[in-house]
Amino acid sequence: MIRNSLLLILILTLFFSCKTETSVQSNTAMKTENKTKKEVVYHVFTRLFGNTNTTNKPWGTLEENGVGKFNDFDTKALNEIKDLGATYIWYTGVPHHAVITDYTTYGISNDDPDVVKGRAGSPYAVKDYYQVDPDMAVNPSKRLEEFEALIKRTHQAGLKVIIDIVPNHVARRYESLNTPTHTSAFGTDDDTSISYKRDNDFYYIPGEDFKVPKWQNSYLPLGGEQYSLADGKFKESPAKWTGNGSRAAQPDQNDWYETVKINYGIWPDGGIDFEPLPEDAGHWDVAKHQEFWKNKDVPSSWVKFKEIALFWTEKGIDGFRFDMAEMVPVEFWSYMNSAIKTKNPDAFLLAEVYNPSLYRDYIFKGKMDYLYDKVELYDTIKHIMQGHGSTDHIAPIINEQKDIAINMLHFLENHDEQRIASPEFAGNAEKGKPAMVVSALISTSPTMIYFGQELGEPAAEDLGFGDPSRTSIFDYGSVPSVVRWVNNKKFDGGQSTDDERQLRDFYKRLLNFSITNSAITGEYADIHAHNRQYTEWYNDRVHSFVRWSDTDKLVVVTNFDAHDSFGFELQLPKNIIEIWGLNEGEYEMTDQLYSTQKGILKVTNERATMRVDIKPLESFVFKLN
Repeated sequence: MIRNSLLLILILTLFFSCKTETSVQSNTAMKTENKTKKEVVYHVFTRLFGNTNTTNKPWGTLEENGVGKFNDFDTKALNEIKDLGATYIWYTGVPHHAVITDYTTYGISNDDPDVVKGRAGSPYAVKDYYQVDPDMAVNPSKRLEEFEALIKRTHQAGLKVIIDIVPNHVARRYESLNTPTHTSAFGTDDDTSISYKRDNDFYYIPGEDFKVPKWQNSYLPLGGEQYSLADGKFKESPAKWTGNGSRAAQPDQNDWYETVKINYGIWPDGGIDFEPLPEDAGHWDVAKHQEFWKNKDVPSSWVKFKEIALFWTEKGIDGFRFDMAEMVPVEFWSYMNSAIKTKNPDAFLLAEVYNPSLYRDYIFKGKMDYLYDKVELYDTIKHIMQGHGSTDHIAPIINEQKDIAINMLHFLENHDEQRIASPEFAGNAEKGKPAMVVSALISTSPTMIYFGQELGEPAAEDLGFGDPSRTSIFDYGSVPSVVRWVNNKKFDGGQSTDDERQLRDFYKRLLNFSITNSAITGEYADIHAHNRQYTEWYNDRVHSFVRWSDTDKLVVVTNFDAHDSFGFELQLPKNIIEIWGLNEGEYEMTDQLYSTQKGILKVTNERATMRVDIKPLESFVFKLN
């Protein structure tokens, strides 16, 4: 969900008041499980991908602006995504969330625009966890079957499937009509007469009814369109806490007013109604975490979410992306993730955690595989791409994260962030090239790209609720660069511009190299600091590091500057010469991205140097021949 920084601070403050029992793990005490395969996640907003309707009317209806379908991901489309270098595809917005389109014919109640963001609705306001979004089905009565067929096609294409689970909140009107008989829908058995009870799924405000926020800055639901339910009212009695933790019966417009917060057994004053994990739980394997919870009495919401995760695991889902995981206690993640891993030991578990001091708890105690590396690597690289930051700041991040480097998923775009090509970010997709080389090759951690990133999508459209610079997740519409690549469902780039084709070719070369070269799952060492100290003309607009394995030795050099070329005698530190076993002499180096650039590494008198002349926004991945 799109959040401003002030709101995030308030959220974290609330969370920390509740999180009293979990401590930060030592940097040196923990070891991650050995993962030696580089993964690439293709993150796609499912309802936008195959939509070729270019109307893009602000607040347009499904009929006016169109919508993509599960069936748009046919064998050809999936094979092209696989050939791009992806190993996983994250289908965003699959669980049935609140929408304005009328599906009452299919037994689905209408949703109220006063508590829905946009006309297509936020995918993070889930209305039914046991069904999928009816918008994306050719036949909404068969929507689950259509998605199951997509899972099968995706697997046949050699890709694995990730979907979202949003544990912190659900839609204001959660109404699961498809909940299996062995469990119950959220809130069904709640005692609404009191604000808190351990097995209530929600928090309540007894004696007060919910009130729609006071709209600000000329905002009106559906852009002010006359609509029967858009009357400034929504019946909820008593009112519930809002998803971001607001305890007001009338939340602010900037609150997550379309959602209600889930209760995980945390008292309003921060006390807990579950057994905390022991301090050494970070050392436990999955089996021991599973055993710890075996006979424990846990809050109702824990069981419900575990059942949801196992339901989708049984459907063939290979992993989950957990929204705002740090707003949920780490003990719950130990409970649920150990259950998932028991069913599928290879499950890919990715979480949104934005507080670096919590990273190790959520990885080691919470049994997460991967966390977003946003507030450290992404924010740092974004600053560099914008021409303000220094590449001197990259290596210290990697060094500080060395015990969890494999767990920190790298990205430059996702559905919450601005597009690289937007004026608000970098204004030029080419500026993403050196950043992608660093992001994809500096560690074994997964790389994620957002659909359209490989085409330089600028997200310039105003579709209604969503703002330009980010591809809207709230509105019906299409993505112009993707529409050109989809090319009337041929999925061949037939209408793409030359710049789009060249950029996609760059991504294809880089991503495929990252998943096939053994050095990227091998060792890493920074050589940037050494060259900053000893190499004339080397500066903090360029960056360099080395990767190696028994069979491959790489020198990676990038230029983040959009205007200036640089030339210098790049040096390898003495310890790298020794580790690589380099004897005196000359070694041919060949760039692995385009194979047109070659260099000579000269080793004399315990010094190794190579002449590098690098153009603006250029990158080299030199391999020692």
